[in-house]
Amino acid sequence: MDTPPSQPGAGRADGPPVRIGALVPLTPPGWVEAGRHLLAGLELAVHEVNEAGGIGGRPLELVVRDTAADPHRAAAAVDDLAGLGVAALAGEYHSVVARAAATRADALGLPFLCSSAVLDALTEQPTEWVARLAPAQSRGWRIYADFLLDAGHGRVAVATQPSVYWASGTGILRDRLAARGGTVVELDMTALTPAALCDELAGSGATALLLLVGQPEPAVPIVRAARRDRRLAGMLIGAPAGQPEFAGWAGSLGGDGAGIPFLRYLPERLGPLGVRVGTALRERLAGEPSFVAFEGYDTVAVLAEVLRSHGVERARVAGAWPDVAVEGTRGPIRFSGVPGIGVRQWAWPPIQVADRDPADPGRFRTLHTG
Repeated sequence: MDTPPSQPGAGRADGPPVRIGALVPLTPPGWVEAGRHLLAGLELAVHEVNEAGGIGGRPLELVVRDTAADPHRAAAAVDDLAGLGVAALAGEYHSVVARAAATRADALGLPFLCSSAVLDALTEQPTEWVARLAPAQSRGWRIYADFLLDAGHGRVAVATQPSVYWASGTGILRDRLAARGGTVVELDMTALTPAALCDELAGSGATALLLLVGQPEPAVPIVRAARRDRRLAGMLIGAPAGQPEFAGWAGSLGGDGAGIPFLRYLPERLGPLGVRVGTALRERLAGEPSFVAFEGYDTVAVLAEVLRSHGVERARVAGAWPDVAVEGTRGPIRFSGVPGIGVRQWAWPPIQVADRDPADPGRFRTLHTG
């Protein structure tokens, strides 16, 4: 996957397709913009695989199912795709949804390479059927907590909604800050309006507010309210889950959406493969590709290599995770066992804390790396 694709028509694959099932949030309440980026990366890589001759001369085919951020819908999609004879599953952005898909894939004996979900407990029990490209939440959010502490933020407020993902993130932040004398103040957005949240913040002693809530609601109204409250002047607003990465954030908030640090899984500089793929993704998306688009591309790059080298039988695909050695868009990809994580894990993708430059909200700044 690190060589440019062949010219159109050259070496094009023929014969019965090798199918990969793709789980992607494409309709609300799923994060549609993230789903669109994920799908763009998946589709670009499939196109390049087929232009280069496919899988042993057979075309690679992506069979897409919209999860709409619904765990039950995702589990049903896994059943559907298994029945269609896919060799493996790819994708999914939302952690709770990916967990439902991974659990079902494990039960069915269907290999699943998770692209973007970070929840540590992707499966209840250890399994060899599932592997993951995205870093575990515990790693990324600890790096984010270190960034906050290094910047002098020892008392941090978190605006939260009920979710296993948000609860897990809050726990990671609380433990990391406590280890260095910091504290977390939890504010429940099921009981507070954005204005009431500002009232709570003004008397909390916190110097940073983290958005552990959905996008655009209620994240966008919270940012607007906090930016306009003079009592909160100088308070850092952060979004570790990555909301400011996407153009929709800047479109909704303009300058108010700048200067809000978030986690992204990119190196400070892309290598030649990443630069080439980034250019192609930019054309497909008619805009700047997020790290999620690169995750989609890398997912298919890995699966294509496994299918070429180990065949399309499901058990052989799953058994190949320890043997993977693929040059991805963001660095060399290998999977290993990580203590406390029950799936094969890329340990680790590059992680950075970045924000949109207040002087130019279309430009990203790297603030911290881990």
